[in-house]
Parts: sequence; structure tokens; C-alpha cells
Amino acid sequence: MAQKSDGINYAPQGKAQPVVNPGDFVFAATHLEHGHINGQCNGLLEAGATLKWVYDPDAAKVEAFLAKYPQAKVARSFDEILADPEVKLVAAAAVPCERGAIGCRVMQAGKDYFTDKTPFTTLDQLAQAKEVVAETGRKYMVYFSERLHVECAMHAGDLIKGGAIGKVVQVLGLGPHRLNKPSRPAWFFERAKYGGILCDIGSHQFEQFLHYSGATDATVSNAAVGNFANADTPEFEDFGEASLVGNNGTSNYIRVDWFTPDGLRTWGDGRTVILGTKGYIELRKYLDVGRDATGDNLILVDGTGEKMINVNGQVGFRFFGELIVDCLNRTEKAMTQAHAFKAAELCLKAQAAAKVLGKPQ
Repeated sequence: MAQKSDGINYAPQGKAQPVVNPGDFVFAATHLEHGHINGQCNGLLEAGATLKWVYDPDAAKVEAFLAKYPQAKVARSFDEILADPEVKLVAAAAVPCERGAIGCRVMQAGKDYFTDKTPFTTLDQLAQAKEVVAETGRKYMVYFSERLHVECAMHAGDLIKGGAIGKVVQVLGLGPHRLNKPSRPAWFFERAKYGGILCDIGSHQFEQFLHYSGATDATVSNAAVGNFANADTPEFEDFGEASLVGNNGTSNYIRVDWFTPDGLRTWGDGRTVILGTKGYIELRKYLDVGRDATGDNLILVDGTGEKMINVNGQVGFRFFGELIVDCLNRTEKAMTQAHAFKAAELCLKAQAAAKVLGKPQ
């Protein structure tokens, strides 16, 4: 089962729903800096992909990875993976500031890239990746796990697409996380390496806004960050908020933070509220706080009444199979490149625009 108390090790598992035969889609896992690599691999393996290689300069990280995925061969270098013609996709969870450059190397080697969020820490990195995508025709896909690996979040998208709440007016996103400070690597607290809280965990929220609202662009109307409780790590931001206005008139407010109390049964009480002209949807993603530790709770209120729907184990994680098919057929069903890059751009712009609140106590 996925470890639900500590977000850095949270790696959802679902039912196997292969879209290819064994060996038809080979991938590698590299740069194992964040536990999200396990979620990325789980999703790909359940969709039928074949994990051939693992690489990280830290032997301890490789050993821990092999304990979960013993089928992987240890590569002597990153170049060994890039030179393997069988490898179609490289999945990676590098230090955030290194993700862009690694992705460009992967795409220049003729392979698609699947990175953990946040995909970039600067607009220059985003611009370089756009250039390499244009040159190579390869994919730079992003693991926005708070939608792609959450069944109620995926189901909400289907309901909205089907007109369940009418036209979307606003998306409200709350992304609290448990810090568990002793488990975090040094780079996690260095601003230039993790990019800031709106860039990092805020990226999930901006991606969800674009997806649920149908906006293809947005402007940042307000943004703020703060370090309220971590004076010993002055470059760290433990609170962030932002408001956006979509190019279709929709609005968005997000709050992200590192203040999940120890008493909560999961790493964060992640919630999303989507207001439409004919109803609203609330997602209680990881538990129904105070009542039920089971996640994937969707509340739908419309003209016919109130519905509390638990979709745990019922929707699945189709993104990964769609990504595999997209890589093989050069289609864009799982996620468009424009969408991934726009979500990245918005989190970078919000971070750059953020005023600083508060001082550590």
C-alpha cells in the first residue's frame, strides 16, 4: 500500500490495466531524488510498460529502488541509458533545478521524458525545453500526481466534461503537506534548487485549475509566500497563496503550505472545490477528515440533490496508459504539451510575483 502519512514516500498503486504487451514499451528510471519516482514507475508498470534500467549516482538510492523494483538493471551511467535504442521513455525525479536540463538531454537522445513536478525552477529552463521539444518532436511530460494519481480528481474531470455542474466559474485548490523535516534532503530548503513553494507544490494546483476550468492561459492577480515557522531554514517557504484569472473568465485561488499537524492520519488534507453555474464539486482527496481515513471522496451538489461518492478503486489511473499510447503513436490524449508547459509557466510567474508575508517565529 502507499505510505499515506509521509508525502515524500506517497506512491499510489492501482489495478493493472496494461495497454501494451511485455517488452513493447521500455522505460528507465533515473535521478531518484524524490519518492514520487515510485508513483511514476507504479503507474507505468500497471499500464504494461517494461522497466529495464535504473540510474542514480547515489548507490544507496539505487539499492532502495531495487528493493521495490528488482527487475531493473543498474546502469553504469546516465549515458548508458540514453544510448539504449530500446528505451522509449525516461522517468526521473531529480533535484527540481536540474529537471529541465536532464529532460533536454533525454529528448535530444530521441526519447520522451516524464519528470516529477515541478518541471522547472526558472523561465529560462522552460524556454530551453520548448526549443528542444520543437527541434526533436519529443515529449516533456510531468507527473502532476495530485490529479493524475487521485481517482476522485480524475472522476471530477469526467463529470465536468459531461456538463454535471454547468460552466465552471471558479476552482479553489488547497494543498497542505506534512513537512517531516528530518526526512528532507538539503536541497529541499535551498530556494534556487526547489524553486519556492508556489513553483513546487503550487504547480499541482495551477495544473488542476487549467484542466477543470478549460482555460488555456491565465494571469496572476495576486501571489504571496511566507516562512512562518522555519527560522532555521531561511530560504524555505512554508506558506503560499495565489489568485489567477483564466483567459476564459474563470477564477482560481490556491493555498499551499507545510503545516499538516501530526494528528492527521495522512500527509495532507488536500481538497478542491469546483464551482459551476449548475452545481459544485468538492474533492476530499486523501481522507474525509474526522470521519473516514479512506480517500477519493467526491461531493456533487446539483439541481437534483446532494451526493457523496467514494470512487476508491473504481476509476483507476488511465493517464499512464494514455501516456504510453501517446508516446507510441505521437498523439496527445493523456496531456497536451501546451498544457504541461502552461501549468509550469503559471507556477513560475506566480512565484516571481509573490510578495513576502510574515517572519519565522
